[in-house]
Amino acid sequence: MRRHIRTYTARHEPSGQVLSNLKSGAGAVLGIGAVGGLSVATGLPLLLAPLGATVVLLFGQPASPLAQPANIFGGYLLATVVGVAAAVLFPGLWWVAAIAVGLAIAGMLMLRITHPPAGAVPLVALASPLEATTLFPTILIACVSLVGLAVVHHRLPPRAQYPRQVPQD
Repeated sequence: MRRHIRTYTARHEPSGQVLSNLKSGAGAVLGIGAVGGLSVATGLPLLLAPLGATVVLLFGQPASPLAQPANIFGGYLLATVVGVAAAVLFPGLWWVAAIAVGLAIAGMLMLRITHPPAGAVPLVALASPLEATTLFPTILIACVSLVGLAVVHHRLPPRAQYPRQVPQD
């Protein structure tokens, strides 16, 4: 029984260096702070919950395939298209949210652009009071800002390679 419980409580991430961990936290503060500032400047509701999870990947796990620009932009675009279509075609139907999330995830997996935080975008499109079509510019501005900041951030010491290089065949 003890070994069974250990399976659920074991940490699978390697231990990191304190300076790198603090840099990741500072990057998250900078990223969300910049998006919040842009939100005030543009009047767009840029501080969306899925972006908090994107920041975890961008600044904390920059080598992850899920944190790469193609996954971020592609995953969010696909999920936004699915979410907005669902909100426009079936407004107010709670069960459509479940189908939209499933379609977004299946699409991301099939296209190899999986970005887990984007899976929440159909929920935002269907459940939030903001206009569903506002999601397109909102998500695009937030993604460009966060990926751009991550590129600069990871060039500062201690350096991390971001975006990840594509392996040569």
